[in-house]
Amino acid sequence: MHFEILVEDASGKIALSHFLDKILGPNGAPHTRRIIEYKGIGALPKNLLTDADPKKKALLTKLPSLLRGYGRTFQGYGAEYHAAVVVVCDLDRRNYDIFMGELMSVLDSCTPRPNTIFHIAVEEGEAWLLGDRGAIEQAYPSAKSAVLDGYVQDSICGTWEVLADAVHNKGSVDLKAKGYPEVGITKCEWAKKISPFVDIINNESPSFQHFRSGISTLALGSS
Repeated sequence: MHFEILVEDASGKIALSHFLDKILGPNGAPHTRRIIEYKGIGALPKNLLTDADPKKKALLTKLPSLLRGYGRTFQGYGAEYHAAVVVVCDLDRRNYDIFMGELMSVLDSCTPRPNTIFHIAVEEGEAWLLGDRGAIEQAYPSAKSAVLDGYVQDSICGTWEVLADAVHNKGSVDLKAKGYPEVGITKCEWAKKISPFVDIINNESPSFQHFRSGISTLALGSS
């Protein structure tokens, strides 16, 4: 199975690289994968059949044209070559069912329709790091226990801010004051430090377990 994995930012790419090493194996054989990062999540276009402006680099903005392209590409593969698109993005403050319905509408608008699965981190990608407290404490031994004690898995609570308050010296307030570029750099640092320690079997984030199960099922189904 070949996996084309689309993710909304650089920190997501870093984390997914480590997670996929653990799910599929460090070399992935017999599976192959490519992780493509975008410049934020963006928004789905109103007209799903219009090609996206090439200057726009956000994931959802480009998603309809991306999936149409994958549909045409996959159609040309032989019957023995299995491929799938995996779209990974944050829920943020959206309604899960409505958002998933919108994503499925994009897929249904494609002819031919590529083999595609959607995985949504609830509320944000940092939830998949917070799903393994032990990994956080290995990467950041001085992490604040009181903050981690108060986190409810996959809750809509300002997830990255919770992680910042647990491991960043001056917390989320300091990062917000420095602006988005610094937040993005710090998120990449968290992904680099915490992801290698994450236990993919015992991770307590329900949305992470849905992701792990989905990748494993695809891989097994192609064997």
